[in-house]
Amino acid sequence: MTTPGIDVPDARGRTGLDRAGRELTGNPDVVVRDVELLATAWHVLRRTTYDYRQRDGSWSRQQRETYDRGDGATILLYDADRRTVLLTRQFRYPAYVNGHPDGMLVEAAAGLLDDDDPASAIRRETAEELGVTVGELQEVFKIWMSPGSVTERLHFYAAPYTPADCTGDGGGVAAEGEDIESVELPFDEALDAIADGSIADAKTVMLLQWAALSGPFRK
Repeated sequence: MTTPGIDVPDARGRTGLDRAGRELTGNPDVVVRDVELLATAWHVLRRTTYDYRQRDGSWSRQQRETYDRGDGATILLYDADRRTVLLTRQFRYPAYVNGHPDGMLVEAAAGLLDDDDPASAIRRETAEELGVTVGELQEVFKIWMSPGSVTERLHFYAAPYTPADCTGDGGGVAAEGEDIESVELPFDEALDAIADGSIADAKTVMLLQWAALSGPFRK
């Protein structure tokens, strides 16, 4: 019997998806025993069984499900002279189904790396979503956003922009179902939006707070 994603290519041409983690040796207190492939419709859901040596020296067998969507990148575009930031607004079904009033989130531009390096990926995503050609990038930090279940590490960037840098239409990739609106806000208004819940996206909150504490709008 052949299984898509393991023995034969899945819908995205991938095989060997059950191998992830089997060769890990960096932590002698973790021994991977089995990796089950649960879903590969788009990204990859796995259930891994491993033995874990606890602090008292005893071993326990544990299982964890991990969602592998690849790594990503995000960017805060700022205009220091006008004290503005350029963000996006788009519908996010997971937020909508989990209590957000309408699922329309204000966010920093972001996307998956796919086969690009992080800097190239965020330039691509900024052009697609906001129509902005990015100049010099500043790398801010790299963060695992939800390490309890999601493998993704997100690369955070910041870059200046001016109205003259808006060279395209933006809006996202229609073929991927994207319908993204550009939102330019005064920086102070964006910070206030964190407090009142209007901005509730983690990566965006982190970038705005960085900008206030260490970045272009620090006092």
